[in-house]
Amino acid sequence: MNRTDPFVEFSGVQKTYDGETLVVKNLNLEIARGEFLTLLGPSGSGKTTSLMMLAGFEAPTHGTITLDGRPLNRVPPEKRDIGMVFQNYALFPHMTVAENVAFPLRVRDVAGPAIFERVKRALDMVHLTSFTARRPGQLSGGQQQRVALARALVFEPKLVLMDEPLGALDKQLREHMQMEIRHIHERLGVTVVYVTHDQSEALTMSDRVAVFNEGAIQQVAPPDEIYERPSNSFVAQFIGENNRMTGTVEQREGGQCRVRLDDGTAILATAVEQATVGARSTLSIRPERVRIDPAPGAVANLFDATVEELIFHGDHLRVRVAFGGVSDFVVKVHNSDDRPSLAVGAPVRIGWRPDDCRALDAVG
Repeated sequence: MNRTDPFVEFSGVQKTYDGETLVVKNLNLEIARGEFLTLLGPSGSGKTTSLMMLAGFEAPTHGTITLDGRPLNRVPPEKRDIGMVFQNYALFPHMTVAENVAFPLRVRDVAGPAIFERVKRALDMVHLTSFTARRPGQLSGGQQQRVALARALVFEPKLVLMDEPLGALDKQLREHMQMEIRHIHERLGVTVVYVTHDQSEALTMSDRVAVFNEGAIQQVAPPDEIYERPSNSFVAQFIGENNRMTGTVEQREGGQCRVRLDDGTAILATAVEQATVGARSTLSIRPERVRIDPAPGAVANLFDATVEELIFHGDHLRVRVAFGGVSDFVVKVHNSDDRPSLAVGAPVRIGWRPDDCRALDAVG
């Protein structure tokens, strides 16, 4: 197999349970060897079904899935050489930590001495060497998840699949485990396909993110591109916080366009392919890209606004303003010594560059 060929490939994959409604619609996706790819989307978007088809727990209704050049459609789950980590850990309660981790090796008839060494190495990797004799019921949720991770990696699979693995953990532990999984991935170079509905988790951990909605991929790109350059309104709204304004494209030149909001306000924006003259468009701009009292000439879009609400978030101040026909426009102001003085009801000038505002497909 050519090294440039995809390690995992979905080709024209569809899935329906009732013969009518497609849960996954014509999925075409390539995953590189050693990549950390996250399938991200709301509940019912098709991401988990896609993962289960790759694992072998669901069969595609149509299309082909290949792993390292080998078609998987007729290969049972236990023959796919894939490690799996679930949200509910799926540990055997009657087995010790060491026995749980050793289980994949025993079913593969690995010799006893080799089992001991590989279990020790896997538990070292997740910092649980001293917990070998404990049972799952004696462990915290985070420790159980580490055992599940060690078990998925101990037989050195070609591919590791993770289905909402951190969903049951509290925020602080979840963030710690995100970094730990990321570091293990970097150290081992194993290919990981990770499912989550948590957009912050996806941005933190992934080489690329595939955003799903209604059974179809909306965009596949590195995290910074997904966040900064969403390809449509769904991606812009689902990933991070986002200001939306609706209007009509009245002029387009190259990569820029002018959109007239319904109250008459004109805004210059970056045009995506849907932004044709006369078409309705949803403008998207991140709150941190908006400037308060920008220097003269610094921005092409400049408006008088009124401060409606101030909320302190520690590292930043969340400022809700009204301007033109928009009443719930949010600005994030970094908490620093030169932060502007603001008060509810006070007038303020806000502005942003056309490069920071995207004219996307109309919604609603």
